[in-house]
Amino acid sequence: MRLRAVLGIGIGTFSVLVGGGKGLLKNGPQTCRWRLQGRKQYSFLPDDVKSPRAVVNPDISKIRNIGIMAHIDAGKTTTTERMLYYSGYTRALGVIQFQFHDLYVDDGDTVTDFMDQERERGITIQSAAVTFDWKKHRINLIDTPGHVDFTLEVERALRVLDGAVAVFDASAGVEAQTLTVWRQAEKHHVPCICFLNKMDKPGASLHFSIESIKKKLKANPVLLQIPIGSGKSFTGLIDLITNQQMTWRVKSRAEDGRVFETKSLSQSDDPELLQDAMEARAALIEQVADLDDEFAELLLGGYGENFDAVPPAKLQEAVRRVTLARKGVPVLCGSSLRNKGVQPLLDAITAYLPAPNERHHDLVRWYQDDLCALAFKVVHDKQRGPLVFVRIYSGTMKPQSAVLNINRNNTERMSRLLLPFADQHVEISSLTAGNIALCVGLKQTVTGDTIVSSKASAAAAVRRAQKEGEGERKRGGEQASLVLAGVEVPEPVFFCSIEPPTMSKQADLENALTCLQREDPSLKVRVDPDSGQTVLCGMGELHIEILHDRIRREYGIETHLGPLQVAYRETILQSVATTDMLDRTVGERRHMVTVSVAVCPIMDDDSSSLTSCEITYDEEVEEQLSPDVRDAVENGVNSSYLQGPLLGYPVQGVSTMIQSVSMEPGTSLAMLSACVSRCMLKALRQAGGQVLEPVMSLEVTVGEEHLSSVLGDLAQRRGAIRDIQSRHDSKVLLATAPLAEMMGYSTALRTLTSGNATFSLQLDIYEAMNPQHQNALLNKMAGLVLS
Repeated sequence: MRLRAVLGIGIGTFSVLVGGGKGLLKNGPQTCRWRLQGRKQYSFLPDDVKSPRAVVNPDISKIRNIGIMAHIDAGKTTTTERMLYYSGYTRALGVIQFQFHDLYVDDGDTVTDFMDQERERGITIQSAAVTFDWKKHRINLIDTPGHVDFTLEVERALRVLDGAVAVFDASAGVEAQTLTVWRQAEKHHVPCICFLNKMDKPGASLHFSIESIKKKLKANPVLLQIPIGSGKSFTGLIDLITNQQMTWRVKSRAEDGRVFETKSLSQSDDPELLQDAMEARAALIEQVADLDDEFAELLLGGYGENFDAVPPAKLQEAVRRVTLARKGVPVLCGSSLRNKGVQPLLDAITAYLPAPNERHHDLVRWYQDDLCALAFKVVHDKQRGPLVFVRIYSGTMKPQSAVLNINRNNTERMSRLLLPFADQHVEISSLTAGNIALCVGLKQTVTGDTIVSSKASAAAAVRRAQKEGEGERKRGGEQASLVLAGVEVPEPVFFCSIEPPTMSKQADLENALTCLQREDPSLKVRVDPDSGQTVLCGMGELHIEILHDRIRREYGIETHLGPLQVAYRETILQSVATTDMLDRTVGERRHMVTVSVAVCPIMDDDSSSLTSCEITYDEEVEEQLSPDVRDAVENGVNSSYLQGPLLGYPVQGVSTMIQSVSMEPGTSLAMLSACVSRCMLKALRQAGGQVLEPVMSLEVTVGEEHLSSVLGDLAQRRGAIRDIQSRHDSKVLLATAPLAEMMGYSTALRTLTSGNATFSLQLDIYEAMNPQHQNALLNKMAGLVLS
């Protein structure tokens, strides 16, 4: 449910119409509030809202580059909005707090969710960068998507971050996408903090969430806070580091949580709460001592008998060392929507997550004070053109300067330098190492490119690397060693055709798709060689739907999408050797080639990984072929891998051996490639084709009363149940199912459970179809071709 307010503003008063209710507001000198039937309130701060211009270049030790990551609907964007509000950069909370049967209704008016599609759907689609300051620290924060279709947005954000905040729904613990983003953070060695959000929900459980982190994430949670009350009675926190009690006395929805009471725990009137806090702090000290030798020595030196005497500053320093070494993850709790616990979370970000100079990169050492930056995201602006997000690792970036793109070996001029603030950007004169900037004027740069100041600085970095004994490699390897690692782009699993309304719009559509591909590397666009249609390849139904909607809104093209189709793969069943000869006369020139190849299936013991194709040569043949001829042969083989013999899908899991190549003098390399490709197609057909279908990992959270109907529906979809777990009053169903059978599953599940279930899908493996289903697919595709 969503509320939309139409405000008619007068000189002294204005009336508000929301869902039929009316209200009257009189302006005060500093603050104003409005109240409607149902206790809807929207609170405004005083007029002294900070501007991003107020954030100057701080020392690198005071910078924190962090990301907010979580499962969809765990509260990432709400947490981000509260951070901006309490740090003074937004005037109003990005939510209408609406009490009706204790429900909250998000109005979609958030800073980081600035796309129309994000505000309409209430989800984050693109990672949005926000810069603000908190207690003399600059925080560059990226709010990332939680939906599995936009996993690449999380991947490329984590690539440039120094730390991350993992947000959990305290009533659900670790969910499917939480596990995915946590693995991504581990891959990039990013230290994390855990924030148990929604402690005000019925069923919220600190113990359940901690056990879930231990069991599913295989992490070592270090509990720094315990909640005071739970569910509706959640009123505050106890900080185990300082032994202080923080209480938010929210008497009405209008209170924004800026003011909270802090007092020493010894003054608490609740002996049970005091006992719980003492036990939790003792457990914390023992846990940190086990993980940090320096702190253990401090305890043995004088605090072994009295843990209460351990100085909070020493304990905080030890927790920071444990966090940076990734031996443990600090755990905090709160409720962002209820405005509780966000300020201590901001304090923890500055206290425990690393500064840029505490993350070690070899390139920083080699480039020293010269510029080195990584482009990690591209967006298109109608006025400014392509805007490139960059993370500066060393040196200083200034506008109106020329920079070298090492990956593309070209020089571009950067016209302007901006500070990102969601969909607002503030122009600045320079930015130093450790920061995230937005560049205008880099027209060729794409995601994953490394940017340096000049060829001279790159050459100097090579020399420094060689002096350290790390550059003793071939010349081609020297340049590769100076390139920052890019982003791994997953293979798309859905595709569909896209057509413009008229042929006159074809060029506009191609331009729009080119721009969208630069923004989103997970989007693939190809032209079908048989029909000539443009084909979109994406990560899921929602991904394709969002792209279609953006083409309509941002580029003004009413395109038509064909039916969604599954990206199958093909392989072969047996080994085959064959020979083919091409004899053709073009003009006065005769081209004659004879090629012999052998193909065989690659048997991979690890069925969970996709097996790529490979090319090998007979020893005698390899010695006889020149590099140009080998390239032509491999081009022919690789082109045959693109279209399998059964349905024309890409081939995988095939090993090809080139047994002989015979060419008459004067034969062109193009004819050689054509002969190899034709011979390969002949061999693949003789080897017997097998269709591989994408099988998805599925997690469904459903009430016990609907479990049997969901299980029956999955059985009809060829689903295989892996496990059924209990989570409070709900059941969590873990299963696998073919992607082809999951089309429209969201609507079907909503119908089966009256809207009381959630699910998530992600690619698990490609699996061979059984003969019955494969024949059915072949007949279906043949019918489409005939029609």
